[in-house]
Amino acid sequence: MDIEEKMKIPVILLNYNSSSDCRKCVGFLKRQEGVDQEIIIVDNASSDAVEVNKLCKEQGLTFISADANRGYNAGNNIGLRYAASKGYEYALIANPDMEFPDPCYVRRLAQELDNNPQAVVVGSDIVTPDGIHQNPMLPDGGWTHSFGWIKDLIHPRKPQEAYNFIGDFNTTAQCFKLSGCALMVRLDYISSLGYFDEYPFLYCEEAILAKQVAHSGHIMRYVADTTAVHRHIPSVKGDPRPRFRQWQRSRLYFIRRYSGYPWYGCMLSSLSWRLYFTLILLAFSLKKRK
Repeated sequence: MDIEEKMKIPVILLNYNSSSDCRKCVGFLKRQEGVDQEIIIVDNASSDAVEVNKLCKEQGLTFISADANRGYNAGNNIGLRYAASKGYEYALIANPDMEFPDPCYVRRLAQELDNNPQAVVVGSDIVTPDGIHQNPMLPDGGWTHSFGWIKDLIHPRKPQEAYNFIGDFNTTAQCFKLSGCALMVRLDYISSLGYFDEYPFLYCEEAILAKQVAHSGHIMRYVADTTAVHRHIPSVKGDPRPRFRQWQRSRLYFIRRYSGYPWYGCMLSSLSWRLYFTLILLAFSLKKRK
């Protein structure tokens, strides 16, 4: 892609009951400069699909409705396949709760892919409203890291240590893993994978993509000189146990399929995580009985 020409980039937002966030995010995207965009909102069988469809008609966006909610990766794949069918080279995937104050944000990420042919995924500095950085992510570590929760149980981390898996966010460089809340991908590469792995409904998508990129001999790049804001607001989501079961399912799948651990590492890591989730679920069950 010639960065001297005005490029056209598809931007994929996956909506699940987040129509107000979608409207706000679209407002930021509409202020992007130096690029033409096709903003694609995939509705993941949510209750506010009518509102999102209305937004798309008002703003001239592309609306795609999923027939069922099959999870984060499956929903994004709908948008990615659509973008690939139109011949786009790159695509930006963003959560609806993202804000892009830099008007050159989309152009900057595309420029990074242009300048680094080996890179197939790029992401930026991402901060929370509290100023916590969420990129770039460090490697997951070996199978012994699966026992880290025991140390945390004995010596709980301080709040400022919660993001101890984040690397140097001041330097543009190759990185191992990027947050999935906003990243740009090279579409021919994602297509060569068969798109995102749809086995996980939620959780571990970033770890899986990082391993896929590394195993294929490609790289991810972190861009330090542009920033997005992840305005994620924790909400009351009812019983957390189904989410922990999804997390367990995804984590065990990652260990089995992508970790690259030796057989004994896979076995011990899986046992450790099963014990961790059993204790967590037991704690929530006991708490609910009180």
